[in-house]
Amino acid sequence: MKQRYYSLDVFRGATVALMIMVNNPGTWSHMFTPLKHAPWHGCTPTDLVFPFFLFAVGNAMAFVMPRLQEAGDRVFWQKVVKRSILIFAIGLFLNWWPFVNWSGNTLQLKEWVNSENPDRGIRILGVLQRIAIAYFFASILAYYNKPKNLIYISAFILLGYWGITAFLGFGDSYSLEGWFGTKIDKAVLGTAHMYKGEGVPFDPEGLVSTLPAIIQIVFGYLAGTFIKKQGDADWIWVNSPKSQEPHFKLLSGLLVTGFLLLVLGWVWSLGFPINKKIWTSSYVLYTTGLGVLTIGAMIWYIEVLGTKNKMTQFFDVFGKNPLFIFVLSGLLPRLLSLFRIPNGISEDGTEKYTNALNWFYINVCAPLPGPPELGSFIYSLCFLSVMWAICYWLDKRKIYIKV
Repeated sequence: MKQRYYSLDVFRGATVALMIMVNNPGTWSHMFTPLKHAPWHGCTPTDLVFPFFLFAVGNAMAFVMPRLQEAGDRVFWQKVVKRSILIFAIGLFLNWWPFVNWSGNTLQLKEWVNSENPDRGIRILGVLQRIAIAYFFASILAYYNKPKNLIYISAFILLGYWGITAFLGFGDSYSLEGWFGTKIDKAVLGTAHMYKGEGVPFDPEGLVSTLPAIIQIVFGYLAGTFIKKQGDADWIWVNSPKSQEPHFKLLSGLLVTGFLLLVLGWVWSLGFPINKKIWTSSYVLYTTGLGVLTIGAMIWYIEVLGTKNKMTQFFDVFGKNPLFIFVLSGLLPRLLSLFRIPNGISEDGTEKYTNALNWFYINVCAPLPGPPELGSFIYSLCFLSVMWAICYWLDKRKIYIKV
């Protein structure tokens, strides 16, 4: 990617860094409110991370798609299908990893469907699986349609999703109990392979709610296409001798569009609440608006002002190997959980165990002065620093692991 688009690298890297940080607290029991997801309706800073990543996927697609269109249908389908299957498979592998877990003092294989409880099993969907599915369909839409048509298609899908959600729901169509998508997920995936974190079988990365997530990538693609068009016209150069009018046109286009999407999303939320877990259409517009505003601010700060400092370099490193480091941040804690460290005796006289990461939190981070949320947050920063060090090492050796 050309230097003029360095801000997009930083945006992608910052999104990955935040994903790693919020997914790895010292304890889920003590977290600062902005680092938690909204209980149901609403949007916290953490609820922006996943849609921002999908938006960044669309940004990157805008720079790759012209080459795929030049190469023709065969190359396009080969690359997109291969990449989608690999990302989905990696996500499923991550859900199953490390294939065994402790049951008392013995290691047992993690069964596809638990033989003792058929409602328990390996979850099929997840973050990477949603990225794979959304990327696949967004790529097809972008490959075969011009930007103007993509706007119409996006509006049709978002409005249609609102309509079917309201029409097919039960009681409160937008509630956990009333949302229609759960019945479809149960029928297709099976209860054993669904997320249970809400207390009932419900998948926040389910099949139906992935439909509007596709549009999140499409919007990122449209924004990336707009930025690329201005860059190809030589409208963004740091310390350019040309007039500032091109800068104004690009930045005003992004900032006005972002503001309008933000307002439209908020207005729509009065009838279709902003909700990440069922990925409502108002949530798509609201988060896309914030994403466009953030990209516009970064372009102004990094490209126009020519800023490149330790902060931008810190996030840029994550942007060089985003998928690899995100997967590693999930694999490593699960692997280390198998290596148990004695941790005293329980009330019933049996020996208690912990693992290396939990030991570090309990003995180093948790005792720090201040509220318990602080120790949990410090642990997240420490874990993030380890992931950054790995990314930095890879970047210094020009090792970039791509799918």
